[in-house]
Amino acid sequence: MLCQKVIKTALFSLALALALAATSGQAQETNVAFAGLKTDVSQPVQVDADQLSVNQKDGTATFSGNVVVVQGDMRLQAGEVTIVYSTDNRSIETLHAEGGVTLAAGTDAATAQTADYRPDTGDLVLIGDVVLTQGAVALSGQKLTLSLTSGTGTMSGRVTTIFTPGSN
Repeated sequence: MLCQKVIKTALFSLALALALAATSGQAQETNVAFAGLKTDVSQPVQVDADQLSVNQKDGTATFSGNVVVVQGDMRLQAGEVTIVYSTDNRSIETLHAEGGVTLAAGTDAATAQTADYRPDTGDLVLIGDVVLTQGAVALSGQKLTLSLTSGTGTMSGRVTTIFTPGSN
């Protein structure tokens, strides 16, 4: 019970700080913690889709139709995901998602137009009308850069936050 109250108080403080920064009119970038989006990047990456197209020549695979990518606790959904494999075809170099991108892990979720992910480092960039929700707190901007290994990130572009006073 005490732990929940501490967490709720911390989230409320974060939301208040973000709200003050966002409403100042000068906030173009906001650093925040995304503990819910932290994941173990050593976990395997599973991809499910309606269709797969492979290009051996350039080392890419394009998954389309109801694409779901899972790594550890992280789940990414999109209309299409293109994977670029390393030159030895043993690992994923980059993953590019587009078309209704949704990212979820724990109680955190984010939506965007596109996402670029490097599974080896855990670096993820969401671009275009990004909305992040963490419980009762919502944060929006044009670009969200996350480190899934550390659970930290930066929202940039005109940053806006919404929170409900008293819902901490």
